[in-house]
Amino acid sequence: MTPMAAERTASRVELLVEQRWFTVCELADLTPGRGVAALLPDGAQVAVFLDRSGRVYAIANRDPFTGAYVLSRGLLGSAGGRPFVASPLLKQRFDLETGRCLDDEGVVVQAYATRTRAGADEVSAQVA
Repeated sequence: MTPMAAERTASRVELLVEQRWFTVCELADLTPGRGVAALLPDGAQVAVFLDRSGRVYAIANRDPFTGAYVLSRGLLGSAGGRPFVASPLLKQRFDLETGRCLDDEGVVVQAYATRTRAGADEVSAQVA
């Protein structure tokens, strides 16, 4: 396969940012059960996760309880059928679909709609 053909078939992970889709990485760059941090065009950090079933999620990377940009290093889990990431510092859990803190209802981080695309074809879209 030529490099051009491989490039056309690679799946990209995109986030909906200010009503436009923004590519953050290749799907192959993500490891199931782990997160990565990415920078958005405005300089904000986002935490991108691939769960073990192949769904992609994205939330703000800043832990609102400590101010540290660490949510991308948190542990994935689920509670009541809802996927979450637990902050690696104080262990508060954040719903990956809504950004709502499961341990303090008054705290929310931004959640982003995500989709994966292979070339010009949309593979899947997930809206938070």
